[in-house]
Amino acid sequence: MKKMTNYALLLLLSLGVFAQGGLGYQEPPKEIKDLIDAPLAPSVRIDTKGENVILLYRNAYKTIAELSEEELRLGGLRINPVTNIGSRTTFYNNIKVKKAFDQNAKQVSGLPENPRLAYFSWSPDESMMAFTHTTATGVEIWVLDANKGSAKKLTNAGANANLGWPMTWFADSKALLVKMLPDDRQPLINTQTAVPTGPTVSVSSGEKAQNRTYQDLLKNPVDEKNFEQLARSEIHKVNLDGTSAKWMDTGMYRGLDFSPDGKYVLLTQVKRPFSYLVPYYRFASQTAIYDLNGKQIKMLLDRSVDEVRPKGFMSTTDQPRGFNWRADKPSTIVWTVALDEGDPAKEMEYRDEVFELNAPFNGKERSVVKTKNRFSGITWGTDKLAIAYDYWFDNRNTKTYTFDPSDNSVEAKIIFDRNYQDAYSNPGNFVTSKNKLNQYVLTMDGGNAYLMGDGFTKEGQFPFVDQMNLESGKTTRLYQSAYTDKVEDLVDAMDMSKGEILVRIESPTEYPNYYLRNIKKKVALKPITQFKNPFKAMQDVEKEVISYKRDDGVELTGTLYLPVGYDKEKKEKMPMIMWAYPVEYKDKASAGQNTTNPNEFIYPWYGSPVFWVTRGYVVLDDAAFPIIGEGDEQPNDTFRKQLVANAKAGIDAVDEMGYIDRNRVAVGGHSYGAFMVANLLSHSDLFAAGIARSGAYNRTLTPFGFQREERSYWEAPEVYNTMSPFMHADKMKTPLLLVHGEADNNSGTYPMQSERYFNALKGLGGPARLVMLPKESHGYRAKESIMHVLWEQDQWLEEHVKNRDPMETTVQMDK
Repeated sequence: MKKMTNYALLLLLSLGVFAQGGLGYQEPPKEIKDLIDAPLAPSVRIDTKGENVILLYRNAYKTIAELSEEELRLGGLRINPVTNIGSRTTFYNNIKVKKAFDQNAKQVSGLPENPRLAYFSWSPDESMMAFTHTTATGVEIWVLDANKGSAKKLTNAGANANLGWPMTWFADSKALLVKMLPDDRQPLINTQTAVPTGPTVSVSSGEKAQNRTYQDLLKNPVDEKNFEQLARSEIHKVNLDGTSAKWMDTGMYRGLDFSPDGKYVLLTQVKRPFSYLVPYYRFASQTAIYDLNGKQIKMLLDRSVDEVRPKGFMSTTDQPRGFNWRADKPSTIVWTVALDEGDPAKEMEYRDEVFELNAPFNGKERSVVKTKNRFSGITWGTDKLAIAYDYWFDNRNTKTYTFDPSDNSVEAKIIFDRNYQDAYSNPGNFVTSKNKLNQYVLTMDGGNAYLMGDGFTKEGQFPFVDQMNLESGKTTRLYQSAYTDKVEDLVDAMDMSKGEILVRIESPTEYPNYYLRNIKKKVALKPITQFKNPFKAMQDVEKEVISYKRDDGVELTGTLYLPVGYDKEKKEKMPMIMWAYPVEYKDKASAGQNTTNPNEFIYPWYGSPVFWVTRGYVVLDDAAFPIIGEGDEQPNDTFRKQLVANAKAGIDAVDEMGYIDRNRVAVGGHSYGAFMVANLLSHSDLFAAGIARSGAYNRTLTPFGFQREERSYWEAPEVYNTMSPFMHADKMKTPLLLVHGEADNNSGTYPMQSERYFNALKGLGGPARLVMLPKESHGYRAKESIMHVLWEQDQWLEEHVKNRDPMETTVQMDK
C-alpha cells in the first residue's frame, strides 16, 4: 500500500510538469527535428507515352498561419470564402520539367509570384497541363506547355473551386470549360452576427434514415444561403490564348465531363432542397447531357434529397447512380440501377444492373450487364468484350466478369471469385491504354489481356505481369520481380507491345525512384528520376519484418526497428513503442497473411513512431491487429479479447528476441488506432503508457455504426458499451496522452470524444494529458502543430516509459 501511495504521488508530480492551460508551440529534440526539416522530394507526373516528366514541388507542411485563414464549413465541405477553394487544399510552389531520360530537370518559366498551385490536369493529347493558382483574392487558371517548359495565365482570379475541380479540357486540347464566379453573387452572411428569424426545425416523418455521423453539415438557413452563394458558378469556355465566353448561366455545378468524342457534356447540378443530415453530394441534384452550345439534350436524373437509405454498408440509393461515359464509344452514357432498391437485406440473384444510352439520346436505354454483388466498375474493351467488377462487404467477396456489351442475352462469365482481403490470391489489375478517343480501355493482344499485380506470397512480395486468355482463363507469367533486397512497384504499362513498364524501386535506405523496365528484352533499367535519400540519420537503422503467432494460432507480423547504433550482440534491453491499427476480417487465413515488405524505404512521416529509433527505442510498427469474426460471428463480438491477444503476442515476440524490457513498452495509434490504445490500457497490464491521437472513445455517439461495425447501438448495445473506453474509464490507471485536432471533421471522431474522455479520466483520477491542436483536422498539417505533437510524444515517452519508476511495475502487476 505504501508503494502505491508513493507511486501515486510521483505520478502526480510528473504530470504536473505538463501544466494545464496554454502552452507555446514546442519543438522536439534535434534528432527528430532534423528529420522533419528534411526537404520533400517532388511529386512525379509522367505522360502515357513516357516522354515528358513533370516534377511538382511543395513544402512538406503548411504553416499555422495558413490553417488560420478564413474558413466556412458547409455541407461537408471546408471552404475559404475569400479565395473560393477548399481551405485544406494542398498547394505546390514550383514546377520543373524534363524529358524522361534526361538527368537534369528544367525550371518552368512564367510561373506566378508566390505560387500556390493545385488541380493539375493533363490535356487529352498530353501536350499541356492545366492547373490553378490561388492568389490572396481568388483562383486563377493557368496552363503549362510540357514541351516548352513555360506557363501562362488564362483567367483572372475568378474561378470557383469550392465544389472541387474547377475546369475540364475540351477533347481537342485547345480550350477548357471553367467554373467562374457569377457577377450576381450576393455577400455572405456573417453567422456570428446574423439575427435569427426563427428556430431551426428538423422533422422525422417515420422513414428510417440511419446515416453515419457526418461533420461540417449545414445547420440553419444562414448556412443554406452561404452554401448556395459559394456553390454558384457560371461556366465559361476559355481558349488557350486567354479569350473566353460564357458557356452556361449560373448554377451549382458539381461535375463537368466531356464525352470521349468531345461532342457532349455530362453535367450535374446541386439544387434545393438541401439537407442538415447528409453532405452536399447527397443534396437534391440534376444530371443532364448538353451539346457544345450549352443546350440541354437529355435530362438523365432529377433526384430528390438522398437522406433515407436502407441499413448496412452495402446499401445505396434506389435511384439511378454513377453516370459516366463509355470509354470505348464516342458518346454513350452508362449508369447503374440497384435491383434490390438499394437494400442489402433483400435476397436477390442480381443486385445491380448497368444500362447504356447512345447519342443522340432519344432512344430507349438498354441493359448491358447484371452483377450478383454491388457493382463497382467496368473496364471497357471492344464492342464485344468488357470486364465488370462487384463486391460485397458482409462476406468480403468480389467478382470479376467478362461480358459482351453488344448482347445482353449472354450471361456474364465470372473469371475471378474471391475474398478481397485475401492478398495472396489477388490476380492483379487489368492493364489499360489510351485509345483513339484518348480514353483508357483494356489493352488486348488478340484474345489476351494483361494483369499487373502486387505479388504478395508466403515467401515475400514479388510483383508480376501476367498474360491472360479471356476465353480459356489460362494465364502465362511474363514477368516477376526477383528482388529480395528491394521493393519494385509496377506503376503503369507504357507500351505492352514493346514490353515497357514504368516501375518504382526502393530499399530501406534508397529513396523511391522511377525507371523504365523492358520485360521482353534483357536490358538495363532506364532511370527516370534520381532522388537522393534526405534522411541520412536513418541510413544504418536495423529493420526487419518479424512473424509470430497469437495464442489462438493466428499468424501475425510487424515491422521491427532497432535503435540507431544498437549492438545486437550485447542485446541491451531497451524500451519499445508498439504502433498499430485494428483491421476486421471474416476469416483467419486472410488475417494471417503478410502484406508488409521489409525492403520499403524508411520514411519518417509525421505520424510514424520510427523517429524514436534515434532516441534509443525499439519500434514495432504496423503490428498486425486483426479482429476476426468467422461465419455468423461478427469481429467486434470479441474485440477486446482479440486486442489484448494481439498486443501480448507482439510484446512476447520481441521480448523473446532479447531486445526489450517488457515493463517499458508504450502503445500508440491514430484514429481507430487511438481507440485501440484506450481499450488496451483499460483492459490489460501490458503497457507502461499510451499515445492516442484523434480517436473516438464513446461508441454511443456513433449509434448507427462505426468503422466496419454495421449494427446499430439498439441492435447490439452490449457491443457498443463493451468496446467504449469511456464506459470503462474507472479501470484506466496507465498514463495516457490524448491528442486531437480542434477542427477534426472525420466521421465519428468529434473533438468532443477526446474532451469528454479526458474529463472522465480526470474525474476518476486516471493519469492523462489532453492536447488540443488549434485549427487541425483529423490529420495534422501545420508544421508548428506537428513539431509540438512530436515534442509531446517524446516528453511522454521519456517520462513514463524510458525513465519509468520501478514502483509503477508493482502497481500494474497488482491491478
